[in-house]
Amino acid sequence: YVEIGRVALVNDGKEYGELVVIVDVIDQNRICRVPKKKTLLAAMEAADVKGKWEKSSWGRKLIVQKRRACLNDFGRFKLMLAKIKRAGVMRQELAKLKKDAAFLVFTISYRG
Repeated sequence: YVEIGRVALVNDGKEYGELVVIVDVIDQNRICRVPKKKTLLAAMEAADVKGKWEKSSWGRKLIVQKRRACLNDFGRFKLMLAKIKRAGVMRQELAKLKKDAAFLVFTISYRG
């Protein structure tokens, strides 16, 4: 929605990927009332707009995409090894949980 004061992400043009604030909607019935850049920047810093954006799921997703896009071959290789290692740890923990659950089911059925 287009609304004055709303934070938006530019997805086309030379400011692609930049955060912007809608300060005015041009309408034939109204006079433009644009705040000064200094005032707008002070308000954005006071509201911690950039910090909130980086903590949002969409902002984190874009940060990860940019980080992965600039990886070189060795960086992608290290990422692959980290994923393999993480999957191995998860597989081991899942096997332990399955073993404990099977033992618990066996004990309950043996007593009953």
